[in-house]
Amino acid sequence: MDSHTNIVIIGAGAMGSAILRGWIYSSEAPADVLRAHNFTVVDPNADKNLALAKEFEGLTTKDARTASDLLGAFDTVPDIVLLAVKPQIIDDVMADLADLCWFKTAERTPLVVSIAAGVPTSRIEAALGGNVHVVRVMPNLPLQVSLGASVVAKGSVATDDEAELVRDLFAALGFASLVDEAQIDVACAISGGGPAYVAKMIEDLTQAGVENGLPEDLAVQLATTTVGGSYKLLVEEDITPQDLRVRVCSPGGTTLAALAAMDDVGFTRSITAGIDAAINRAKELAQ
Repeated sequence: MDSHTNIVIIGAGAMGSAILRGWIYSSEAPADVLRAHNFTVVDPNADKNLALAKEFEGLTTKDARTASDLLGAFDTVPDIVLLAVKPQIIDDVMADLADLCWFKTAERTPLVVSIAAGVPTSRIEAALGGNVHVVRVMPNLPLQVSLGASVVAKGSVATDDEAELVRDLFAALGFASLVDEAQIDVACAISGGGPAYVAKMIEDLTQAGVENGLPEDLAVQLATTTVGGSYKLLVEEDITPQDLRVRVCSPGGTTLAALAAMDDVGFTRSITAGIDAAINRAKELAQ
């Protein structure tokens, strides 16, 4: 990867835009060589494209809705195509992409990177001609502030070097690890949706504080700072979550009473049920 790398991002939603911003702003290799001119963003929403083009001088955007809109729009085959679209529409997107010369007549095909939840690499390979190099990634939104958590799995054609390149690109935005594709739905259920689970917990802690007399702004600040501080303790002191929990809980104290009450109403069961539901939904999307 160098300053001439050409990356096409299809989908300018929350995650596609976050990845774009993360790579442009990253000072970590290999993303540190990437600038706005390395990217072309493709999205049917002209307003999104215009906003990104204003934000990043040198960025190319395309208000493309079908493959025919893209034909002839590129002088060369891109090095990487990032599929940052919802799983519900990825089949339509891949049908359009399959018509491009990138995948039909080009001597060199792009490396396809997909972040669509529940969509296996085999499905993408089949849709784009069978011999396409595909790497699947399940990132999460905190990568926009370089605190992302991503898992990376390669398809049947992609090489180890390609998977490692993609892993390193996402590691430039936080933490990233190579996994077997069979593990990716479980990882997605934990980290992909994890920011929403944490946000829900902060919402509930805030509401409990308000109901017991705290001003809302103070309650949300206490909850948010506590989550951030807990993360920092775990990382900087290299301790386990169990270590932190035990350290906070004094015998016979208020925290043990709180945890006991939470367990009585199904704290752990609710988390397990949520993860199971996310995994099952990913399997449904894969069909």
